[in-house]
Amino acid sequence: MEITEIFETMEYSPAPESPDLALEWLKEHKSKFGLFINGKWCKAKSGKVFSTDNPANGKKLASISEAGKSDVDAAVRAAKLAFPMWKSLSGHERARYLYALARQLQKHSRLFAVLETMDNGKTIRETRDIDIPLVIRHFYHHSGWAQLLESEFPEHIAIGPVGQIIPWNFPLLMLSWKVAPALAAGNTVVLKPAEYTPLTALLFAEICSQVGLPPGVFNLVTGPGQTGSLMVNHPDLKKIAFTGSTDVGRLIREATADTDKKLTLELGGKSPFIIFEDADLDSAIEGLVDAIWFNQGQVCCAGSRLLVQESVAEKVIDRLKKRMAKLRVGDPLDKSMDMGAIIAPIQKERIQNLVDQGKKEGAAIWQWEGKLPQNAEKKGDGCYFPPTLFTNVSPASIIAQTEIFGPVLVSMTFRTTNEAVMLANNSAYGLAASVWSENINQALHVAPKLKAGVVWINCTNQFDASVGFGGYRESGYGREGGHEGMFEYLKPKESGISKNQFRISVAKVKASAITALSLDRTAKLYIGGKQARPDSGYSLNVVNADGSLAGEIGDGNRKDIRNAVEAAHKSSGWQSSTPHLRAQILYFLAENLETRAVEFKKRITQLTGVNEKQAALEVKTSVSRIFTYAALADKHEGMIHQPPMRGLALALNEPIGVLGLICPDEAPLLSMLSMLLPAIAMGNPVVLVPS
Repeated sequence: MEITEIFETMEYSPAPESPDLALEWLKEHKSKFGLFINGKWCKAKSGKVFSTDNPANGKKLASISEAGKSDVDAAVRAAKLAFPMWKSLSGHERARYLYALARQLQKHSRLFAVLETMDNGKTIRETRDIDIPLVIRHFYHHSGWAQLLESEFPEHIAIGPVGQIIPWNFPLLMLSWKVAPALAAGNTVVLKPAEYTPLTALLFAEICSQVGLPPGVFNLVTGPGQTGSLMVNHPDLKKIAFTGSTDVGRLIREATADTDKKLTLELGGKSPFIIFEDADLDSAIEGLVDAIWFNQGQVCCAGSRLLVQESVAEKVIDRLKKRMAKLRVGDPLDKSMDMGAIIAPIQKERIQNLVDQGKKEGAAIWQWEGKLPQNAEKKGDGCYFPPTLFTNVSPASIIAQTEIFGPVLVSMTFRTTNEAVMLANNSAYGLAASVWSENINQALHVAPKLKAGVVWINCTNQFDASVGFGGYRESGYGREGGHEGMFEYLKPKESGISKNQFRISVAKVKASAITALSLDRTAKLYIGGKQARPDSGYSLNVVNADGSLAGEIGDGNRKDIRNAVEAAHKSSGWQSSTPHLRAQILYFLAENLETRAVEFKKRITQLTGVNEKQAALEVKTSVSRIFTYAALADKHEGMIHQPPMRGLALALNEPIGVLGLICPDEAPLLSMLSMLLPAIAMGNPVVLVPS
């Protein structure tokens, strides 16, 4: 082609990245990989293997060992044995290892980028320019946290051996999000990569050997979901960090509910992308392309719900279709491609089924009309899916509520700011959101109202190791990255309250204590700001330390709990109240407790049997405790991060939501307040069961 012809058409020519480096690495290993346990490579005890394929052409890349129970046991045992040594190292020593990993990742960045593209199907532009630099950044950043651990996280220690399960959409990046903070905090790791994309994790294990990471500090087991289940249920793992689907996250939470395992869940999303009429529409369109067609839409925080103000909706959709028509879908190793391949045929089929469902629901569909690449190994189309846009979508429709996890955008309109917020929050998820407006006051007014763990303003998919990421609702909980992310891998040096203190008292009231002449003063339940009789109509005896009857309390049942939770959810004013107002109310509570100190002292003495001096101390300490949390109510404003990009990241502490608290018998007033006060000081409504 002549140069003049290129300028006439202004079309991109192919610019393929050579796969030779990755193929050579695979050839060195004969395309067969084992497990990495205690610093050594070994085969699975069962001898089972599975294959990993290139989704772009269907070609087999390698055979991978499938870890079974004995393999997982061996990996956990190695991590457990290595933990005392690793945690005893100084912060500086661990920082040197993390720094060495960052340097080796940097030196092998091209190999990692090509291998990731071949194993995952995302474009080389994304792995080379986004994923791998972020991976390196995470290890450099957490090398710094390892160095500063004692000064920045006083009175905190490592948890122990941790299990980490990562997804197939960002294989190496998710590895860095989890492994770097875990090692920096002094924990040892057992990692399971996704069954579809294990190769870059295996290459990372080689890097660990090259830098001399002590055996057992990092262990790698490969396999299907069953391998992950074995990790989740292993008694010697003290934490599970999981990124994946909401359904699997729910199963993990159920499996760990009666254990002492810490849990971090980064799950699904259906993130809103809000465009106001005053937005820079051209910039918003480009942001939208990155939001939904980045990584073929296989992103948990993809901006898959477009909410555009009615006055500019027609203009936005028209420009969006023109931009979609110019997208290039094809060979992921071609640097000129915008979209690569879907991870696997089963995922492509799932996307197609949801698209068909959208058609049945009456939504209007517009799809990219270019030619999709053919599968070199099998007849028919390759594992590609065209960029897709749905308009005329009902907010309650399946395609508007279900995470499609593909290059499919659903569009809805709104008229007012309040309507935009309501539509954005009309989702079971709460991971991310993007707001586009040239009116910064409007953007900052809307952002805190969105039920999302992360909100981007006039940008999207901005990540950095210094900024925590995570969601809530059905998008999971916990943070990964930054100062807040380090706490996920640390615990206070002093352990919490013993489970034995939650046992229900079985003391019986003396028969002689009940008299026919006693006036009934049964304490009622407190729901929705007023006293309420229990639904059952029954009451329970409360017994003094000497066995005499102290009084009766309402016997709450399931319906009463439901009513209390509903009342708590309706108390949105408390969550939106200013920290100063919450502090003032807590101070007022302290004043009232001080006024009735003698009454509380007497009651504590009767109920617990402690002497008057001890009871008086509990009341005095309780008043002091209220002052402490009143003081803290307006002292946790959050922080400003300065990531290595244009702009700032504002991390705000928000209420979690309605909390359920069950109080121990020990020090009934002080223990109750110690649980209640931090919750309400931060704006959380509470349903509390006292001693």
